[in-house]
Amino acid sequence: MKIHEFQGKELFRKFGIPVPKGAAAKTPEEAQRIASELGGKVVVKSQIHAGGRGKGTLIEKPDVRGVKVVSTPQEAAEYTKALLGNHLRTKQTGPEGQKVKQVLVEQASEIAKELYVAVVLDRDSSRVTLIASTEGGMDIEEVAEKTPEKILKQSIEPATGMMPFAGRKLAYQLGMTGDTAKQAASIFGKLYDTFIGTDASMVEVNPLIITKSGDVMALDAKLNFDENALFRHKEVASLRDIDEEDPKERDAKDANLSYVALDGSIGCLVNGAGLAMATMDIIKYAGGSPANFLDVGGGATAAQVTTAFKIILADKNVKAILVNIFGGIAKCDVIAEGIVTAAKQVGLKLPLVVRLEGTNVELGKKILAESGLAITPANDMLDAATKAVAAAGGKK
Repeated sequence: MKIHEFQGKELFRKFGIPVPKGAAAKTPEEAQRIASELGGKVVVKSQIHAGGRGKGTLIEKPDVRGVKVVSTPQEAAEYTKALLGNHLRTKQTGPEGQKVKQVLVEQASEIAKELYVAVVLDRDSSRVTLIASTEGGMDIEEVAEKTPEKILKQSIEPATGMMPFAGRKLAYQLGMTGDTAKQAASIFGKLYDTFIGTDASMVEVNPLIITKSGDVMALDAKLNFDENALFRHKEVASLRDIDEEDPKERDAKDANLSYVALDGSIGCLVNGAGLAMATMDIIKYAGGSPANFLDVGGGATAAQVTTAFKIILADKNVKAILVNIFGGIAKCDVIAEGIVTAAKQVGLKLPLVVRLEGTNVELGKKILAESGLAITPANDMLDAATKAVAAAGGKK
């Protein structure tokens, strides 16, 4: 689960991480009031679940960027008015952009240096790891590709947690000394505490700044959370903004389905994450392109299958649907009944290819054959993928 920057900064405050004073606004009037209370120059930042906002532009107003420093409360109101209700397009949003519904108005900072720091789970070392770089303000992927030597890593021993020396070591490696290094080391430790304390999957600050007075402050806050742990963190779960989520992914989540939208033309409905990945691979092997990852789980019900069909059909790029089921916990006859019910309920008109294998497979195939629906049966995965690709218009 993702949250907005202003929400991330509220969490940072709770963990003692210094951030600029500011607040969220949903109207120009609110933005003007906040800017007036803060005094001096302020920064108005669009709040969407995507990075690169400073370089992003509005689709409706290409000359307006997603972040701007303004000098007066009136300017804050005018810029907020320009942002709200329009779609901001960045490298992470895709061409359609994301609608700006609120902004963050906060004090402008006097920046002497920008750094990058993040806390993530490094799967290579199986350790929570601090990643830092002197190249703050840039896309870390670009830094990793062009100047990988500028990325520093500090693995944390799980048995001890983050020890003070680890933060100091990282601060010195980043070229900091004196009180500035002490502040940075403290912040690194608190970022780790935030990561562990909220069951986050990523805590990123880009940039972490050193001000002209030598103070260290988080100028950004990007946090992602492990959704499987949200039951332990009601305060974090309450920060979910469903308007920022893909409607199809949101509906899937509400139905306890695992769904990720892709850009292909073959909708996939599969039970089991591994089988779903293999299905996507074999569609590519057969010359097609999957439109989604969709795992209905081992105990899928007819209601879940119906919801899955509706989610797939909501994607206008889908030209054919491939159902690949291995009957284990969910028996093939139960899944077959769910497929028939769902297809009739949604008035399915797209080509439907179904491959069944496992418990009660013959009964499942009989149900499909006697359904009266135009269902194309498949003998194995390659056969299913080949038929689905042909039904979707052939190899691309």
